[in-house]
Amino acid sequence: MEKQALKIRGGVRVPHFKDTAESGCIKMPAPPVLVLPMQQHIGVTCSSTVSVGEKIAVGQVIGDTDSLVSAPIHAPASGKVKAILPYVLPNGLTIDAIHIETDGQNNFCSSVRKPGIKTSEDFIRAIRQSGVVGLGGAGFPTHVKLTMKQGVKIDTLIINGAECEPYITADYLEIMENYTNILNGIERVKKYIGINKCIIGIESNKPKAIALLTEKIVLRSMQGYASVVELPALYPYGAEKMLIRAVTGRIVPLGGLPCDVGTIVINISTISVLNNYLDTGIPLIQKRITLAGRALANPQNILVPIGTPIQDVIDFSGGFKEEPFKIIKGGPMMGIAQQDFSTPILKHDNAILCLTAKETYIPEALPCIRCGRCVQTCPMRLMPTFIERNVNRKNAKMLAKLNVSGCLECGSCAYVCPSKRPLIEYIRKGKQIEKVVNKND
Repeated sequence: MEKQALKIRGGVRVPHFKDTAESGCIKMPAPPVLVLPMQQHIGVTCSSTVSVGEKIAVGQVIGDTDSLVSAPIHAPASGKVKAILPYVLPNGLTIDAIHIETDGQNNFCSSVRKPGIKTSEDFIRAIRQSGVVGLGGAGFPTHVKLTMKQGVKIDTLIINGAECEPYITADYLEIMENYTNILNGIERVKKYIGINKCIIGIESNKPKAIALLTEKIVLRSMQGYASVVELPALYPYGAEKMLIRAVTGRIVPLGGLPCDVGTIVINISTISVLNNYLDTGIPLIQKRITLAGRALANPQNILVPIGTPIQDVIDFSGGFKEEPFKIIKGGPMMGIAQQDFSTPILKHDNAILCLTAKETYIPEALPCIRCGRCVQTCPMRLMPTFIERNVNRKNAKMLAKLNVSGCLECGSCAYVCPSKRPLIEYIRKGKQIEKVVNKND
């Protein structure tokens, strides 16, 4: 039987809108042109390993770096390098992006083969070669996360299956369709990394997924070290620090990491895709995307080649039935609104929301009434209204005292604010003010 999560402070109850949960998933062929930016992860930007005009094959490494905190980028389709052009990331950083003109032949690179693993070093090396990063949205290289630091003892692996953002059902379908990959991946981490306890956290609004994994754990006699914890359907229980506290009771210190409290957190789709690479040698070249929103003719989950422009994904699904008011990459709470439909799907993307005017609006911001709801709701125990005040004053020292850098940017404060203050915008500005001042100091 699954276990219950501990209660944590803050969070909000948001509508689920998980209408695509039982829609299944269809596979999309590669579009005529793929666009692959050389940074699809937290860390150092990759450099192109191919040149314009070069023929390439599926799974071939087209971008890499010698840096530890990085992950190689592979070709999702065979074809020819059409161009290497500048690409602007959402944070404003300009990097190279490789444009591949696909040939529809799906020819695999000779280097694509099942990796041989005998030691933990082989295991970590294989993970890096796979190009796998955190697929829940963060994009942190998985091989770095699983590299044991000297003197650090990790006793618990936490698999994040919360999927607490509204609309998104990609992780849920990964559980229902690929539970064998998930459990095999957990067993491999246990074998090669030596983490002998695993907790899988899933929100209570996914009872079928909870029941399925609980049953399979028992059938495979894994219950001695693996268990499923039912999380409340409360946002943002899927945030890393919130999840750790909910399933273990441990509190990650201010500015700390999960390893500081003996844990590693891996997204449930990440562990599944990783295991698939270990079984097949096929690197991370496609991504399950939830396509949702009332503007769409056919909301559904699609397995998309990485680098596919948003417009091609929408066209493949059947296009719009109503003019969209806003298109968001990711969920409505933490996603990024898109202005350019040529923007490609990246490794860590998990949803495209095409929302009508009735589904979303930009409210008029009224003066703060000092009600304190933002403070009560913040899972990180911050004071957003005081952060806003000190952003306006450009008071970097006070922003540091208010721990502006510790904000998850989950959006819970703005969600509950009766005055509809754009609190996350202020917090992001506050982080920049603090960063600039600290750099100058």
